[in-house]
Amino acid sequence: MAQHDRPQPDWSRTAAVLAATYALGACDEIGGRQGDGGGGISITIGGSADAEASSGATEDDPGGDDAAVLDVGAGGGGNASAGDEATGCKKVDFLFVIDNSGSMSDEQDSLIASFPGFMQTIESTLADAQDYHVMVTDTDAAWGGDCTLQCALSGICLSIPDYPCGTGAPTACDATLGAGVTYPIGSDSSNRRCNFATGARYIDTTEPDISAAFQCAAKVGSDGDGDERAMSAMVSALSADLGQDGGCNEGFIRDDAILVITLITDEEDKGSNGLPEGWYANIVASKKGDANAVVVLGLINDRDQPAPLCSAEVEDAVKLRTVVEMFPNHIRGSVCEPSYNAFFEGAVALVDQACDAFVPAG
Repeated sequence: MAQHDRPQPDWSRTAAVLAATYALGACDEIGGRQGDGGGGISITIGGSADAEASSGATEDDPGGDDAAVLDVGAGGGGNASAGDEATGCKKVDFLFVIDNSGSMSDEQDSLIASFPGFMQTIESTLADAQDYHVMVTDTDAAWGGDCTLQCALSGICLSIPDYPCGTGAPTACDATLGAGVTYPIGSDSSNRRCNFATGARYIDTTEPDISAAFQCAAKVGSDGDGDERAMSAMVSALSADLGQDGGCNEGFIRDDAILVITLITDEEDKGSNGLPEGWYANIVASKKGDANAVVVLGLINDRDQPAPLCSAEVEDAVKLRTVVEMFPNHIRGSVCEPSYNAFFEGAVALVDQACDAFVPAG
């Protein structure tokens, strides 16, 4: 494990501040919560990944219950048994794919409020894995909404009053789908540059306050296209193109780390090219073909459940549910729950099991 000179963040203090700051209300009309029913998290152990990698899939074209469901099983891997002396992770790469469409402001607040507790529990549970990367990407690469012209004409953006007109033009990575978010711009967003200590588009454990840095990046706003491209964003974020030397996400994903992906969206994926089998194949390829090195945490809509919390107006997320459940290590919960704390508590056990069984590539 790499040693760092900077002090570690005060998780407990940050958690208390964020919990007090983000009091959650009802969702927007589209993708919103309807009622306050729903139970706790039910956990099922012992699934398997049935999908095979699609040889025709490419990075550019990835095709080729109220309760959460936790699935831990064999398949897709190459990992040794948990008792093998070579097993166990020392590093974890966390990717958060966050819907930035018009109905997602409350859900972003819920995620931000639950993040400090999640990371604090991860830190205490994964005793040997204290080297983290954390990156956020959104589901629409548009940057700055419709303010560019208004700022150029008058210096003020009337449609988004809190938009900082003095920001200048975006970089190429700011406008690239799948690139790590470092400067959310527009309605309901941070509207400020996050300035990570890494100087990169992801956070690591040298960050003086990881929770504050995550809050800056994860508040991606609500100006994104309603035809969300969650899977294109996810596949692109993990692609060799963005991860190569000089790429937007250079250094984020590491061969000797497990990958934990959190997907948070209230709608079906309606804009990505490809099919679940191709998306799955590309994501597994980013971990050298080892599906057991990937943990997928899916906060999606619950329209398939008997008593859904999400509005009847949202489209059942069949494709997203399919790809999440292809992974041997996955947990699924309702994005319309008023708090994600219980969901992430259940997720920690899954991450811990995946970490214990991990065999680094090579």
